Amino acid sequence: MNITGRLTRNAEVRTTINGKQVVNFSVAVNDSYKNKRGEWVDQTAYFNCSFWRTPNVLKILKKGMLVELTGRVSVRAWLNKEGEAQAGLNFHTSDIKPLAGGRKVETVQDTTEVEGNTTEEDLPF
Repeated sequence: MNITGRLTRNAEVRTTINGKQVVNFSVAVNDSYKNKRGEWVDQTAYFNCSFWRTPNVLKILKKGMLVELTGRVSVRAWLNKEGEAQAGLNFHTSDIKPLAGGRKVETVQDTTEVEGNTTEEDLPF
């Protein structure tokens, strides 16, 4: 699935208990349509996104940036501290393509790095 939207906050890197790094960020996707009365209605969907491939994307993923993401969606539901039902959309990102709002960079794709064989000049950022 592909989605296009703007980052609602700067990306963050977190490290799991197993030592794997994940980049987390959120994206707002806007849509509009005409209702039965001919009026335009705007809708915004918010996605919490995760990117496991490389933490290097952290350098470019800044609030307000327009990105095209490829990946898959999952839905999660939980009860908050007050016992109220909550729900959210998660987007498990496999490819990130910056569209606007940042430096021009190559698309970040699913790549495997060989440890110790990568120099700073080899990195796309």
